[in-house]
Amino acid sequence: MGDYIIQCRDMCKSFGEKTALDHVSLDIPRGKIFGLLGPNGAGKTTLIRIINRITIPNSGSVLFDGRPITQEDVRRIGYLPEERGLYRKMKVGDQAMYFARLKGMSSRDAASELKKWFVKFGIESWWGKKVEELSKGMAQKIQFITTVVHRPSLLILDEPFSGFDPVNARLIRDEILGLKDGGATIVLSTHNMESVEELCDNIALINKSRLVIAGGVDEIRHKYGNNHIELVYSAPEPVVSVPGCFRVLSDQDESGRHTAVLAADGEADRNTVLRELVSMPLTVHSYKELVPRMNDIFIKLVTEE
Repeated sequence: MGDYIIQCRDMCKSFGEKTALDHVSLDIPRGKIFGLLGPNGAGKTTLIRIINRITIPNSGSVLFDGRPITQEDVRRIGYLPEERGLYRKMKVGDQAMYFARLKGMSSRDAASELKKWFVKFGIESWWGKKVEELSKGMAQKIQFITTVVHRPSLLILDEPFSGFDPVNARLIRDEILGLKDGGATIVLSTHNMESVEELCDNIALINKSRLVIAGGVDEIRHKYGNNHIELVYSAPEPVVSVPGCFRVLSDQDESGRHTAVLAADGEADRNTVLRELVSMPLTVHSYKELVPRMNDIFIKLVTEE
């Protein structure tokens, strides 16, 4: 198998006069958590629906494991849509069994796997309840379980933390990481940039139907950095700018312990700046590059677009 589980090639999709995807191409690496980002209406959900063969593109193609995706491949995908779709009058256990059977599981395997998940989440007593008796967070847990119970190769989770309190959001986060460790590839569509930084290995940002940027999270954060460095040091006098090496942007002094922000000048990098600092009469306590947050990069790119 290749390095990518999904490859989208030159994807175009319109709904009447509205262009949802405009020549979008991206690769989803196998065994990684891939963040699919973008403002509302950017085209993310359309792309997800095309991968799931719910919607057909006007042009372009989707490869699954290096070959054109088929309906049979969809059984190897677990999809948690943002618009939750449980039948409110149906009992939780019957519904969970129904969805597992739709994904090709036998009744015996479905019952066995569902029991494990219900025990893991501490919700065994919910089996005979109707969905309408559950809170939004409870229903979210059921839908998450029905998405992952057949052990799909690819999981597509659209805003999976929506409706959860911090404790249950952490529970779902840990399960996502566990599924990744078990070999699954996860596509995480979310507006929560904190989750992106915490969970995602790679991201793609779609805005106004076009792909704006794609790559590794660390790579992108460093690309949009501005060579700013945080220096914590002790010295009798504040550090001063060194032309051609660095400029001091700010310096806060608390009883002789300084926290300064420096900007590398010209061709100087953080190692050049550090060599210059250690030649000065000061004690360095910490020294780190100030890398922009994904939230700041998201706002910058979407605003510029």
